[in-house]
Order: sequence, then structure tokens, then C-alpha cells
Amino acid sequence: MIQFGTGGWRAVIGDEFIKSNIQLLAKAMCNKMKAEGKTDKGMIIGYDKRFLSKEAMKWSGQVFAAEGIKTMLVNKAAPTPLIMYYVEKHEMPYGMMVTASHNPAIYNGIKIFTYGGRDADKEQTNEIEKYASKIKPEDVKEMDYDEAVKEGLIEEIYPLNEYLDNIIANIDMDAIRNAGLRVALDPMYGVSEIPLKTLLLTSRCDVETIHDNHDTLFGGKLPSPTATTLRGLITRVMDYNFDIGIATDGDADRIGVIDDTGRYLHPNDILVLLYYYLVKYKGWHGAVVRNVATTHMLDKVAKKFGEQCYEVPVGFKYISAKMTEVDAVIGGESSGGLTVRGHINGKDGIYAAMLLIEMIAVTGRKISEIYKDIEAECGSIYMEERDYKFSVEKKAEIKRILMEEQRIPDLPYKIEKVSCMDGCKIYFKNGGWVIGRFSGTEPLIRIFCEMPEKEDAIKVCDILKEFLGL
Repeated sequence: MIQFGTGGWRAVIGDEFIKSNIQLLAKAMCNKMKAEGKTDKGMIIGYDKRFLSKEAMKWSGQVFAAEGIKTMLVNKAAPTPLIMYYVEKHEMPYGMMVTASHNPAIYNGIKIFTYGGRDADKEQTNEIEKYASKIKPEDVKEMDYDEAVKEGLIEEIYPLNEYLDNIIANIDMDAIRNAGLRVALDPMYGVSEIPLKTLLLTSRCDVETIHDNHDTLFGGKLPSPTATTLRGLITRVMDYNFDIGIATDGDADRIGVIDDTGRYLHPNDILVLLYYYLVKYKGWHGAVVRNVATTHMLDKVAKKFGEQCYEVPVGFKYISAKMTEVDAVIGGESSGGLTVRGHINGKDGIYAAMLLIEMIAVTGRKISEIYKDIEAECGSIYMEERDYKFSVEKKAEIKRILMEEQRIPDLPYKIEKVSCMDGCKIYFKNGGWVIGRFSGTEPLIRIFCEMPEKEDAIKVCDILKEFLGL
């Protein structure tokens, strides 16, 4: 069965991520494209370094070929943002990427992109699920791979250069060249090594790379850049006095950063830094977009410069859509994804990395110093994050309490409003907030709380945890 979450279709390898389901999804896409009359420009499919990713791409291509739809297959492991860029630039109706992004190594999956290089929205993924549900196993045909290549129905491509050239055109490479920066890079056994290393060396940075070999088990760690998974990078930055440490997740759409002091920068901090830099130092004007579980520090920075902050549900498709609507400067999520005006309509950890390095070069200041400037100008705030696993029964109970009955615990702070736009979010009159929501990619309930003081954020999380029986 094909079911999409917030980050595409993801499943355990050997369980639901199997050849028959992969080709079922490909057939569903074929049927959808034919029904819409959108087969003329074909399909592009990329893959990351996960187990079975390349094979899944080829199996999908063989189905498209059997249906007479030309497919361009990226013949080397590539970052997700490259595929999004290609779909947008070449005005393709759809694109696909075989990846489970930052999920554990036992998962793989497929992301679908629509016209403009956007993540497929819920309406689109619901349609794909419906098409898939109507397909019988005998309906799925495949063409021999070599025959499909010979017939011109499969073309192998590697459009990395045009993607990198686009980034180079939008980054102040001269400023970086003149800064003589030292960068520690951790691709986390994923796909960012070649593109990021190429960009960094082109801009004359001194680069040292760790965890750059091909390992489908990601070194036994979650391929997600967190304070826990980046301990090796933290050590490298501190021991060898690097200006910055950069890490990306498995498919390079998310970024993790270690500053010059060895401190792990939360994705919230990165968003705040880049918005502040683009508005204050580059003179850009415009709003910022965040999801319901992302820091309200962005609201503070926006207010400081007379701009607005917009809130949307979790899922980058909502971020990119709102950014287009209001012509925002930047948009992102606390999970580590962001994009900037004028770039692609989706997450790009590689572009974000280069923009941060540009920020250091242009300002002539260390990241730690810039963040202190922001807190001095806009005030500070503290976020507490919790993840809890649950049983099927517990999920139903929590859903009933929060979403159906809309019950909330007694809290020691005055409440301004409650929203059920995505999960249950309580806004306090002191500017703080707390949210409980189910993950769209993992079997977890997440609690986020942001308050002026750390102990208050911890207290509120504890109250909500106890209220939900977690």
C-alpha cells in the first residue's frame, strides 16, 4: 500500500519498500500523467546513497518506459535539491527522488515533485494514492532496461554542473575567496560531499571532510544532523580551529551547523541568522515564513525590521507556497530545512551552507558574534523539544484528547489562544507557546515549547507530557 506522509512515501526496506510497491507507485504516476496530458516532457528521477536507491530508480524508469513515457535517470547519487532545481528550470510537470531523507537506514522512500520544483501537496499525493489503489499487479509492466535506453525512453544524465552554477551565480564567491575560511564538512555518508566540496574549493576555502565514504548504514547513526550525531564534527571544529562545521542529512536537503566555539546551532538558530543577515547586511525586504513548531525568534527579528512572520502547518510544501504568495525572504522549519527567495521552491542544505559561509565572509564576524548581536537587538528565547513513542491505542487516545475534544491541561501562564491547524498549539500572552503534534515521517509525538526562560519551557513540557500520559 502506498501512503504519503509530510516527506513523501517512506517505508521499511524489505517490508513495504519492495520492487512491486516501487513499480506500483511508478505506474500510478504514469496513469496520472496520462490522465492530465502531461507526458510530453517526461519524468526525471534521482537517487541517494541508501540501500536499493539506485535499483529503485531503475525499476521505476522501466515502468515509465513500458508506458511510453521518456524518463531521465540521474546516473550518480545526487542531492534532492538538484532534482527540484531541474524540474523547475526545465519546466517539467513532475520529478521523483528515491530517498528517505533523514530517516534511519532501514527506511527508503520516494519524494514526488510537481511543476515549479515543489513538494507534492496533500491534494496531489491523495490523487497518487487513489491511482495506486486502482492498479492490479498484472497491470504493471516493465521494459528491459538496455532496450529502453536503446529506444530512447530512458536517458541517463548528470546535471550537477547546472545546479552548482546556479548556486555560484547567487552567492558572493569573491567575498568568500578573500576571507580564507576554514571549513569542516560532514556529509554524514550522504550525497553532499561532491557538490559542497566542489563549491567550497572553488571559493578557495580550506576544507576537511569526515564521514565521506559510501556507507548505507550511515556509520550506525541516524543520518540527521543533530547535536548527538555531530559529535565528531564538533570535536574536529574545536581541535583544529575551523571557522565553521557544516553537515547535511542523507539527501542534503537539511543542514546542521557547528559554530566557531564548537556549539551546535539548532536549525532555528540557522534560520534566524540567515534572515537577519539577508535583511540587515544584504538589504533585502520581505517577510519570513515558518511552520507551527519553529521558533518565534523569527517573529522578533521580523518585527525589528518592520517585516512580518507567517505561520503555516508542518511540511515544506506549505512553506514554499506561502513564500511565493507573500514574496518572503526566507522560509524554513525547525527540522532543518530552509530555502531563500530566488532559489528553488524546496529545502536545500547545500545552498544554505554556502549562504552561511558567505555571511561569515561578508560580515567579517564569527557566527557566535553575529548571534549575540541578534539577541542584543531582539531579545532571547528558549526552546525545549521532546519526542515520545506511542502504541496504536495511545495514538488514538492522544488524537481524541487534543484534536477531537480539544482538551488542554491547566497551565500556570495566561493563554492568548489555542490553534488546531496542525496538532494542538497553545499561545501564551508572554510570547511563549507549546505544541503537541504527531510526526509525519516517524511513529512519534513531538512536544515543542518556547518560553522567555528555560525553566518555564521545561515546566510546560512536563505538564503536557503528564496530561497526555506519555
